[in-house]
Formats: sequence, C-alpha cells, structure tokens
Amino acid sequence: MKELVEVIAKALVDNPDEVVVTEKENGKNVTVELHVAPADMGKVIGKQGRIAKAIRAVVKAAALEDNKKVDVDIV
Repeated sequence: MKELVEVIAKALVDNPDEVVVTEKENGKNVTVELHVAPADMGKVIGKQGRIAKAIRAVVKAAALEDNKKVDVDIV
C-alpha cells in the first residue's frame, strides 16, 4: 500500500522529493501516513477533500485483495 500512495502523491505534487510515506501495521489494520511539503498540501487534499477521498478509495480497493483495512492519514 505504501508504494501505491507514494506513486499517486508524487504525481500530484510540485515537490515529489519531499513526499514521505510511512506504513504502520497492526494485525489486519494498516495505517499509511503521507507527508508532503506545506505548499503541496492543497493539491493532495483537493477542493472539499475530493482528491484525499479518491486516494483513500483507491487504497481501500487495493487492500481488499489482502483482506486488510487501510487508513490513509495526510499529515
């Protein structure tokens, strides 16, 4: 999941070098934290959070194969 979030985020931002993705696994629950430059925060979140919701939906769909629950946190 970490790689998927990283690829999506790097495609959206102006500073792809500052994208950092960490993954914490706790049983079947996985938390993916996405860190971007402050200037790119709006691009990752989108108007009314639409892009953030889309990223979460794609990651959750990919996680169904692994039978895991994934939360994406944008920090």
